[in-house]
Amino acid sequence: MSNCPLNLARTILFWRCLFATVFTSSLLIPYFGSQAAQAQVMEYCQLSTAAAKAKEDLRLSALKGNQDAQNRYQQLVKQHAQELQNCRNRTWPETQAIWLRLYPCDIQPGAIDQVMDRIVNRGYNQIYVEVFSDGQVLLPAAANPTVWPSVVRTPGAENIDLLSVAIQKGRQRGLKVYAWVFTNNFGYTYAQRPDRAEAIARNGKGQISLALPDNTSQLYIDPYNLQAKRDYYQMVQEVVRRRPDGMLFDYVRYPRQAGSDSIATKVSDLWLFSPATQEALFRRAQNNKGLELIRRFLGKGYVTAGDINEIDQLHPQENEPLWQGRISQPEQKSILSAAQRQPVLQLQLWQLAVAHAMQGILDFVALAAYPAQQQGIPAGAVFFPDGNQAIGQGYDSRLQPWDRFPNSLEWHPMSYATCGNASCIVEEVQRVLNAAQPGTKVIPALAGSWGKSMSNRPSLEAQMQALRQSTPQLKGVSHFAYSWQYPEHDNERKFCRVR
Repeated sequence: MSNCPLNLARTILFWRCLFATVFTSSLLIPYFGSQAAQAQVMEYCQLSTAAAKAKEDLRLSALKGNQDAQNRYQQLVKQHAQELQNCRNRTWPETQAIWLRLYPCDIQPGAIDQVMDRIVNRGYNQIYVEVFSDGQVLLPAAANPTVWPSVVRTPGAENIDLLSVAIQKGRQRGLKVYAWVFTNNFGYTYAQRPDRAEAIARNGKGQISLALPDNTSQLYIDPYNLQAKRDYYQMVQEVVRRRPDGMLFDYVRYPRQAGSDSIATKVSDLWLFSPATQEALFRRAQNNKGLELIRRFLGKGYVTAGDINEIDQLHPQENEPLWQGRISQPEQKSILSAAQRQPVLQLQLWQLAVAHAMQGILDFVALAAYPAQQQGIPAGAVFFPDGNQAIGQGYDSRLQPWDRFPNSLEWHPMSYATCGNASCIVEEVQRVLNAAQPGTKVIPALAGSWGKSMSNRPSLEAQMQALRQSTPQLKGVSHFAYSWQYPEHDNERKFCRVR
């Protein structure tokens, strides 16, 4: 999968064109048939405080062994699921999702029920459960064949499958449950394995991503490395066995570097210096001249007229140096001197290096999504709308080629821009919609809280209203995150002791 000439050529042509450009120039209130349902459900499909409290009181009574309360609680859960479905069928957007992290404490009786109830109370009909992040995986310790430790490592809880429980409890409430997984970021625990050293991405300064400022837990891997692919594929297969309603792939990119390094302008800024990535890049060469030029460019970061002359003499039987995506122009060699050819060759080598890095990301997410798609489970990619930009003569260091993602993937742009109002958020979403191929399912992720602005970011209501007015064609929106909406409850769950 690492050698994809057609895809690479397309990527190179896109960025070459972009280089040339750079160098030259109100919501419906839901209605229900019964007055009782109308009293229960408010705007945005949220339950009233009284309805939410009545359900919570029954849950707590049921936990104490009250069978009558248990029966009534289950009836109310089922009723709220139907009301939620009816509401979302009549209310924009049809899908309203929330991002959720689970903790070891969530194995306690009633804990998942409480979380899922609160999600339904807020009008959500879909959740994205974090399954693989920070070097841990949400699989039971006794049935975890992956190279990563389980999230739940509590003695006596080795067989508790928190992901399966979350899927079951969510579906009981009418929620679709997606598995949300980090992708090219394997987590710091992966770096602790000496047998995986060659699978870790390196830049031209010899750094791995853990060495970057404020990046002590994010370990990015070489997307061309076969061992990394095998490790990740095994993890995805285990998640797919639990039959989630979808899978979302996050961190489908390289790390963002700090300060001036946040813009990649030279070869040493790129994550091309691990063995598998280099070998795959050398395989892009289509003749000896091309291979030698690529080697020298990667080694020094540039090529000189002297390099070009030397390579001409080493391989006199060949015309122009060739690699995937480069069109042969043999007349140039006879007309132009090495000094005249050098600027063009150097620019094209830079474009090749960038395209090769991006192709690794595209290939990796295609491989990652395959087990889910093979089972008919929707797969989506999570990305930053500005993560693919050319900036002057460089690129955003994340090199996130989201505009090259296929429309077989859902697109989940993290529309987190801050400008004091919703206009910049709308601009990000519109940029993604403009780039999307027909048939692409675009589901923006918004950050914030209901009823209040945070950190120069308007309330979720304000963001939703602005999106509905400007992009009514959207069918779904997600909110990051449960921890923002219920910070106290999230902290309780995060730091509690399992009893």
